Amino acid sequence: MAQPNGYHEEDIGNIIHLEHVNFCQPDQPKAIAFYIVGMGFTRDPYMTVGLNNMWVNVGENQFHLPTRAAQVLDGHVGIVVPNLAALQERLDAVAGALEGTRFGFGSAGDYVKVTCPWGNEFHAYEPEERFGAMTLGIPYVEVNVKPNAAPGIARFYERVMGASADVDEDAGGQFARVHIGERQELIFREQPGERPPDDHYHVAVYVANFSGPYAFLNEHGLITEEPRNHQLRFESIVDPESGETVATIEHEVRSLRHGMYRRNLVNRNAEQNMGAYVRGRDTLASAAS
Repeated sequence: MAQPNGYHEEDIGNIIHLEHVNFCQPDQPKAIAFYIVGMGFTRDPYMTVGLNNMWVNVGENQFHLPTRAAQVLDGHVGIVVPNLAALQERLDAVAGALEGTRFGFGSAGDYVKVTCPWGNEFHAYEPEERFGAMTLGIPYVEVNVKPNAAPGIARFYERVMGASADVDEDAGGQFARVHIGERQELIFREQPGERPPDDHYHVAVYVANFSGPYAFLNEHGLITEEPRNHQLRFESIVDPESGETVATIEHEVRSLRHGMYRRNLVNRNAEQNMGAYVRGRDTLASAAS
């Protein structure tokens, strides 16, 4: 309901936080070379420290990287890093180790476009006003969808998930934008032609009202994993007006009672090295999202 003073920009909506993006990858040493050495992220020192999975901290967000057949997003992930020049130096340093893969990077105006060894695309930006206080993190995930899907997607997130969502258009065409917490977004951008089949990667989000989305998803047979450990999963995004499936992306939906909600994540300063070490700067001063 609209507030009497009209301060709609102060309304966060039901989806509080986008915590992680899960991409399976088939080669953990190459994943370490890319995500840790090249991108400058931090391996979670407390969880999944074996060889069959790796959690990677990016400010208050994560990538989860189980060691299985590669999953590739039809779209890209937005990243905020402290320094683009330093990022490109690190990526250049790992190019030899990733030779023969799909790895690549290059400047694209105000961001650096990076492709991981298995084809996932990242757009890396330096901190700026639109990202708020974020100095390292995942401000958005952008997914390509079929033409005319954006209105139905926005209706799903508004009416089913209780999120703030809208449909907009820019030079790249029409898209649905789902607002998450203070400064994060899920973006669904319409593209011509048929989209490739969903590759079963997933995003994990926290919601304040868990029972509302559960009721709709359960009634319409959309739950793919029944609630356990304060979370559920679904894949199909349906237009609540027509019942049509307008997009497919697996969601791991967690209530705020989940034990990992807002757990403290360790983040190193990737610009520290033995040749130019500065005492007291091993961690980042701010990684807020």
